[in-house]
Amino acid sequence: MFLWGNKNLLSMPDGEFILETERLLLQKFTPAHAGFVLQLLNSPAYLKYIGDKGIRTETDARKYIIGGPMLAMEQYGYGFSVACLKNGQIPIGGCGLINREGLSGPDIGFAFLPEYIGKGYGFEIASATLDYAKHELQLRKVLGITLPTNLPSISLLKKIGLEYEQMLRLPGDKQEVMLFGKQL
Repeated sequence: MFLWGNKNLLSMPDGEFILETERLLLQKFTPAHAGFVLQLLNSPAYLKYIGDKGIRTETDARKYIIGGPMLAMEQYGYGFSVACLKNGQIPIGGCGLINREGLSGPDIGFAFLPEYIGKGYGFEIASATLDYAKHELQLRKVLGITLPTNLPSISLLKKIGLEYEQMLRLPGDKQEVMLFGKQL
């Protein structure tokens, strides 16, 4: 069961609460997450499969948060958010819906620190995010993109019900990505 805006959980100290699962809380990014974002965006899997965003300092990370996830939340009412363990509210990764140039709708994105990969957190928070997209945001379709070499992400996209649609190259990207989709 997923809960949205549970009144028993007031705003998290570091960001507004979006949803909770059995083990995780999803909350909006704030500039206070800069240290975590610096770590996540420079983790080996992030650099290999998502790309180098050029975030080298906490100042860079704060700018990224303000101009990326926070701006998306303001513009669309959704965006990439921080996934925290319920126990201790420790940030372990991120998940959310992202509007990308070149795609016909929002795509689900997720990334986790290395020590939290392979423990079911990705499936847990991505499933809740799709449920939220359907019931709260009333979206009709969610997309997903990944490199053909990113087998863990391909597996997770399929596990949450997205199906392969085609290969495509997004504007400004050098590599083609696999496009997945799911009607909600």
